[in-house]
Amino acid sequence: MNFIYAIDLIGTFVFAISGVLTATKQKFDVFGAAVIAFVTAVGGGTLRDMLIGSTPVGWMLDINYLLIIGLTVPITFFFRKHIQKLRKTMFMFDAIGIGLFTILGLEKTLAFGLHPAVAVIMGTVSACFGGVVRDVLCNVVPLIFRGTVYATACWMGAILYLLLREMALEYEVAMIITIIFIIIIRILAVRRKWRLPEMR
Repeated sequence: MNFIYAIDLIGTFVFAISGVLTATKQKFDVFGAAVIAFVTAVGGGTLRDMLIGSTPVGWMLDINYLLIIGLTVPITFFFRKHIQKLRKTMFMFDAIGIGLFTILGLEKTLAFGLHPAVAVIMGTVSACFGGVVRDVLCNVVPLIFRGTVYATACWMGAILYLLLREMALEYEVAMIITIIFIIIIRILAVRRKWRLPEMR
């Protein structure tokens, strides 16, 4: 198992946990929690693959994603108090996850011969739209529409990644720099309470 694949699976696990926790707040049943975990973890990548014409979509080709999501519901149910205490750790995994998913979505879109601007959008979709579907199904205003610097960090990271690749940096080096950049943006945004201006 290579490093990128391992982080991808960890990111899927963390996103699925966030789905279960959101479903728990809304008092969903076990089936509802499983559905929310699933769409949170793979919704963004599924939407990206459908839009760029990559079918079957990614999770259909690797059963490990379904196994991880399936394990998330009982793990979160029985250990949710401990998980909630690991907010800082979860935050870091989430930041790493959106950084990696942004890059994977961007690279996959470029591989289909689409314009880099489209690739930036698809990278952001990969990282963020699972959370959008989660919030919509839970009847909550999606996080990325509430002024939070989240999707913004993804597209900024995507642009940085493209610039680094134009400089002929190795894939792994550009990826690590981009993920660190996104983590820093997310940490600064939370600590300094950066918010996007509201439409009034």
